[in-house]
Amino acid sequence: MKALKFLPLLFLFILTSCSTVRVATDFDKEANFNEYNSFAFFKPGIDKAEISDLDKKRILRAIESNLTMKGMSKSENPDLLVSIFTKERERVDVYNNNFGYGWGWNPWYYGSYYGGSNVSRSTEGTLYIDLIDAKTNNLVWQGMGSADLVTYDIDKKEERIREIVAKILAEYPPGAMKN
Repeated sequence: MKALKFLPLLFLFILTSCSTVRVATDFDKEANFNEYNSFAFFKPGIDKAEISDLDKKRILRAIESNLTMKGMSKSENPDLLVSIFTKERERVDVYNNNFGYGWGWNPWYYGSYYGGSNVSRSTEGTLYIDLIDAKTNNLVWQGMGSADLVTYDIDKKEERIREIVAKILAEYPPGAMKN
């Protein structure tokens, strides 16, 4: 009976683990992030991103929204230039289930009915957001987020992109998550 109490918690863990965004950041420790109050998109860098123009627009809207919420403004004479690039790979997960019913092992009870392997394929994407000092052209901050991508539903894709961008930019400026 005690095990049944943990079943909803286990289900929630499995459900949320499928939708996690793994984030990592790096930054120049000598940069004064308090000096950066405005931004603009760095078109040459963004043009190189190997994704559709529609997804680029979704990402840029999400970045603009997040930076604006942090008190920054889009400007013709920016302090920071924002660039993005992406990587995509197919992820293959193999789940082995070589267990039959009952005790012991029987070579005749192996396969898809009593056990075997299940293969799951998904596309994992990584979005890099680079913040470049506009005066020196030096990279001062980089955030990276990796997550499973949604490709079949436009609304869910847009929501997923906003989630990934928000999780990456939650780490900007450095130390923002520690407060």
